[in-house]
Order: sequence, then structure tokens, then C-alpha cells
Amino acid sequence: MAEAARGWKRLSDRYPVVGFVDACLRGTAQVVLQNNPLTGLLILVAIAWGAFENGIPRVFGGAVLGVVVGTATAVALQVDRTSLRHGLFGFSPLLTGIGVATFLDHRPLMWLYLVFGAAATTVVTLALNRVFKTWGLTAFTFPFVLTTWVLLLGAYQFSRFTVLTNLKPIFPGEGTLAAGRFDWDLVPTFLRGVSQVYLTNSWVSGLIIVIALLVNSRWSALFAVVGSVGATLLALWFGADGLSLDKGLYGFNAVLTAIVVGAVLHRPGPLVTVYTLFGIGLTLFVQVALASVLTPLAIPVLTGPFNFATWLLLLPQRHFASVPDHERVKEAAVSAVKRTGAGR
Repeated sequence: MAEAARGWKRLSDRYPVVGFVDACLRGTAQVVLQNNPLTGLLILVAIAWGAFENGIPRVFGGAVLGVVVGTATAVALQVDRTSLRHGLFGFSPLLTGIGVATFLDHRPLMWLYLVFGAAATTVVTLALNRVFKTWGLTAFTFPFVLTTWVLLLGAYQFSRFTVLTNLKPIFPGEGTLAAGRFDWDLVPTFLRGVSQVYLTNSWVSGLIIVIALLVNSRWSALFAVVGSVGATLLALWFGADGLSLDKGLYGFNAVLTAIVVGAVLHRPGPLVTVYTLFGIGLTLFVQVALASVLTPLAIPVLTGPFNFATWLLLLPQRHFASVPDHERVKEAAVSAVKRTGAGR
């Protein structure tokens, strides 16, 4: 395995086309803060499985097109080469591609909208990383969130698009939360909480993503599962909507928070674990609050709660057992941004 990885690196360093593919694979993995092309490849398999399982193969096409367009846009804008090779300009456009393909009806014009959105996401990434660097933070997946919100809200004004969020625009407190019963099939629900990071509703996809994380970092895999389990059980305890619980929709934001706080920016330990568990709860409460704000607009929260909660957790700079840059998990997204000054 190690020899194969070295061989792939030599090829990617020597041939620009292979290097571009490598950057796209790493960009796929960087959504969950992993800098590993094999992890990215496995995650693409997971996205494909979920897309075909749910009868929406265009979602896989949207993911591939999104990461390719986003990375190509970064090349055209002559961004920092190291950050580009680490996939730091591919992960948000990939999510934008999935979001557009998931929440807009399938027609030729949708693909043009997707290409524009993916390219715009790279520009937004550059802009937001420049802003957040002031506070020693990175934009995480917020370029995807901001761009996709704009695209979906804009689509309501175009007669050639139909928005498919399946959300009824109501004000908080109106209607009922009883949208379905929770079937108590817990393990698949927890795995769907992992797969929903990529807007995919499939426990098989979630399992593949966990395996992909294990390829690169056992701690990241562990905290991903802890994030999904913790947030889902807490939401269940407080009486959240059963249908959303079953789809894993209360777990995916906490998955990302747990990976960042518990495995990427801190050395795992008792105090870090407690802080991570607190962060999981915080992420859930931010998510339900943001859902109340966005429900009248009928657009999803996406990974917005993860971004807001994680920024709040990192801004106090209570690093406990911070991991030195050279030891961080496979040069994950945050450390790479800080070292290379991505977004300058």
C-alpha cells in the first residue's frame, strides 16, 4: 500500500493530468478533512452508491463535475499550488455540485447552473479564506453553504427551475413536527448520519465513508461515528422529527464538528473528548435554530450549523492538547490552510 501511494505521488508530480486527478480526489476527501486520494476515491464510490440506490444518478455526476470545475477554476485563478494539490479548492465545489443536482429538477439548464455555481464556489472560497484568516480560522465548507443558498433562492425566481427541497415554507411554531415515526433501526441511522455529509441518504454509503476515513485516520473515523451517534441520540431524546432522524439529518453536521475538534485540531484525550461532546450538542442546537430561521425560505441548513458551531468552539482558542502542524492528520484542511496561506 505504501509503495503504491509513493508510485501514485511520483506520477502525480510528473504528469499534470494525473496531478489534476489527484487534486480532485483529495478535494473529495477534504470535505471530511482528509488529505488522501484513496480516501477520496472510496468516498466517490460511496456517493455513486447512494445516488444510484436512491434513483438519482445525476447526483454522482454533479459531484464529479463540481470538483472538476472547482479545481479547474482554481488552476485558472493561479491559486497557491500547494493548497491546490491538497484539494483545498475542490471540496466545497463538489458539495455545491451535489446540492444543485439534488435540489433542482433534472434538465439540461441545470448543468449550466451547476457549472456556474461550482466555479463561483471557488471564488467564494478565496474570498472567505482571506477574511477568516484574520481570526486564524478557515472557511471550512461555508463557501458551499453560502453559494448553494444563493443558487437555490435564486432558482425560485426562474420559471425554468423547480426547487426540490421538499420543505414547506412555514413560520416557526406553525404546523406539526410529526412528519414520520422513527423506526429505531439505530445502526443504519447512525451510518446515514455519516453519509448525509455528502447529502446522501444511504447507510451503505455511510459505511463506505467510515472505511474511507479509516484508510487515512482511525481517530477521524472514530469521531465521525461519535458525532453521528451523539447528535442523533440527543435529537431523539429531545423529541425531534422522526422522519428526519431516520434519514440521519440530525447527525451529519455533528460528524464534521467531531472530526475537526476531536481528531484534526487537537490531540485526542479525555479533555478534548469532553470538549468534542459539548461541540456535538452545540452543533445540534445550532442546527435546529438555523432550521427555524430558514424554514420560511424553504431551503435546507446544509453544513451551515457545522461551520457556525465549529467557529464558536475554535475562537476561544482553548486548544487543550493542540496537535503540532507536522503531526496533524495527514495534513488536513485546516493545517494546510494555515501553513500555506491558502486564499491569499
